[in-house]
Amino acid sequence: MNISLENSEKIINAAKAKSEELGVKMNIAVVDGGANLTAFARMDGAWLGSLDISIKKAKTARFFDMNTGIIGELSQPGGALYNIEHSNNGLITFPGGVPIKCQETGNIIGAIGVSGSTVEDDHAVAMAGIEALGK
Repeated sequence: MNISLENSEKIINAAKAKSEELGVKMNIAVVDGGANLTAFARMDGAWLGSLDISIKKAKTARFFDMNTGIIGELSQPGGALYNIEHSNNGLITFPGGVPIKCQETGNIIGAIGVSGSTVEDDHAVAMAGIEALGK
Protein backbone atom coordinates (compact mmCIF):
# COMPACT_ATOMS: atom_id res chain seq x y z
CA MET A 1 0.00 0.00 0.00
CA ASN A 2 1.26 3.47 -0.90
CA ILE A 3 0.27 6.91 0.22
CA SER A 4 -2.33 8.49 -2.05
CA LEU A 5 -1.92 11.79 -3.84
CA GLU A 6 -4.85 13.15 -1.81
CA ASN A 7 -3.14 12.29 1.49
CA SER A 8 0.20 13.56 0.20
CA GLU A 9 -1.41 16.91 -0.57
CA LYS A 10 -3.07 16.96 2.86
CA ILE A 11 0.37 16.45 4.43
CA ILE A 12 1.92 19.18 2.29
CA ASN A 13 -0.84 21.65 3.20
CA ALA A 14 -0.54 20.98 6.93
CA ALA A 15 3.25 21.26 6.76
CA LYS A 16 2.96 24.59 4.91
CA ALA A 17 0.53 25.85 7.56
CA LYS A 18 2.98 24.91 10.34
CA SER A 19 5.81 26.62 8.43
CA GLU A 20 3.77 29.80 8.20
CA GLU A 21 2.95 29.58 11.92
CA LEU A 22 6.69 29.33 12.67
CA GLY A 23 7.50 32.12 10.20
CA VAL A 24 9.81 29.97 8.09
CA LYS A 25 9.94 29.07 4.39
CA MET A 26 10.29 25.38 3.67
CA ASN A 27 10.77 22.82 0.95
CA ILE A 28 8.44 19.90 1.68
CA ALA A 29 8.63 16.51 -0.06
CA VAL A 30 6.45 13.41 0.26
CA VAL A 31 7.54 10.05 -1.14
CA ASP A 32 5.53 6.86 -1.49
CA GLY A 33 6.39 3.40 -0.18
CA GLY A 34 8.91 2.91 -2.99
CA ALA A 35 10.64 6.23 -2.14
CA ASN A 36 9.26 7.85 -5.32
CA LEU A 37 8.35 11.53 -5.10
CA THR A 38 4.56 11.87 -4.75
CA ALA A 39 4.16 15.55 -3.85
CA PHE A 40 6.46 18.52 -3.40
CA ALA A 41 6.10 22.16 -2.44
CA ARG A 42 8.70 24.90 -2.36
CA MET A 43 7.33 27.84 -0.43
CA ASP A 44 8.03 31.24 -1.95
CA GLY A 45 11.50 32.30 -0.91
CA ALA A 46 12.58 28.92 0.47
CA TRP A 47 16.27 28.15 0.03
CA LEU A 48 17.07 26.52 -3.31
CA GLY A 49 19.73 24.38 -1.65
CA SER A 50 17.13 22.86 0.65
CA LEU A 51 15.06 21.52 -2.23
CA ASP A 52 17.31 18.49 -2.74
CA ILE A 53 17.79 18.09 1.02
CA SER A 54 14.05 17.79 1.63
CA ILE A 55 13.70 15.06 -1.00
CA LYS A 56 16.73 13.19 0.34
CA LYS A 57 15.37 13.42 3.90
CA ALA A 58 12.09 11.84 2.75
CA LYS A 59 13.92 9.10 0.85
CA THR A 60 16.31 8.44 3.75
CA ALA A 61 13.39 8.09 6.18
CA ARG A 62 11.71 5.61 3.82
CA PHE A 63 14.85 3.65 2.96
CA PHE A 64 15.45 2.89 6.64
CA ASP A 65 11.93 3.36 8.08
CA MET A 66 13.07 5.66 10.84
CA ASN A 67 13.38 9.35 11.54
CA THR A 68 16.44 10.86 9.91
CA GLY A 69 17.49 12.34 13.26
CA ILE A 70 17.79 8.81 14.70
CA ILE A 71 19.93 7.76 11.73
CA GLY A 72 22.09 10.82 12.43
CA GLU A 73 22.64 9.71 16.01
CA LEU A 74 23.64 6.22 14.83
CA SER A 75 25.97 7.55 12.12
CA GLN A 76 28.32 9.55 14.33
CA PRO A 77 32.01 8.53 14.41
CA GLY A 78 32.21 5.18 16.17
CA GLY A 79 28.48 4.58 15.68
CA ALA A 80 26.91 1.50 14.14
CA LEU A 81 25.99 3.41 10.95
CA TYR A 82 29.08 5.60 10.64
CA ASN A 83 29.41 6.91 7.04
CA ILE A 84 26.00 5.61 5.95
CA GLU A 85 25.25 9.03 4.45
CA HIS A 86 27.54 8.11 1.57
CA SER A 87 25.31 5.22 0.48
CA ASN A 88 22.28 5.32 -1.83
CA ASN A 89 23.60 8.30 -3.82
CA GLY A 90 23.69 10.37 -0.65
CA LEU A 91 21.50 10.34 2.43
CA ILE A 92 20.58 13.10 4.85
CA THR A 93 21.12 12.11 8.47
CA PHE A 94 19.78 15.05 10.47
CA PRO A 95 16.19 15.73 11.60
CA GLY A 96 13.38 16.58 9.20
CA GLY A 97 12.63 13.21 7.58
CA VAL A 98 9.89 11.01 9.05
CA PRO A 99 8.24 7.78 7.84
CA ILE A 100 4.47 7.85 7.26
CA LYS A 101 2.45 4.91 8.60
CA CYS A 102 -0.95 3.67 7.50
CA GLN A 103 -3.36 4.30 10.38
CA GLU A 104 -5.22 1.04 9.84
CA THR A 105 -2.32 -1.38 9.42
CA GLY A 106 0.69 0.39 10.88
CA ASN A 107 2.64 -0.34 7.67
CA ILE A 108 4.92 2.36 6.34
CA ILE A 109 3.41 3.84 3.18
CA GLY A 110 5.78 6.73 2.53
CA ALA A 111 7.76 9.49 4.18
CA ILE A 112 7.99 13.25 4.46
CA GLY A 113 11.14 15.35 4.25
CA VAL A 114 11.33 19.02 5.21
CA SER A 115 14.21 21.47 4.89
CA GLY A 116 14.62 25.22 5.11
CA SER A 117 15.18 26.23 8.73
CA THR A 118 16.71 24.75 11.87
CA VAL A 119 16.53 20.99 12.18
CA GLU A 120 14.12 21.48 15.09
CA ASP A 121 11.77 23.50 12.86
CA ASP A 122 12.22 21.02 10.01
CA HIS A 123 11.18 18.16 12.30
CA ALA A 124 8.24 20.09 13.77
CA VAL A 125 6.92 20.90 10.29
CA ALA A 126 7.31 17.26 9.20
CA MET A 127 5.40 16.06 12.26
CA ALA A 128 2.62 18.59 11.63
CA GLY A 129 2.28 17.17 8.14
CA ILE A 130 1.99 13.62 9.41
CA GLU A 131 -0.44 14.59 12.16
CA ALA A 132 -2.80 15.93 9.47
CA LEU A 133 -3.55 12.34 8.43
CA GLY A 134 -5.13 11.73 11.83
CA LYS A 135 -7.64 14.55 11.39
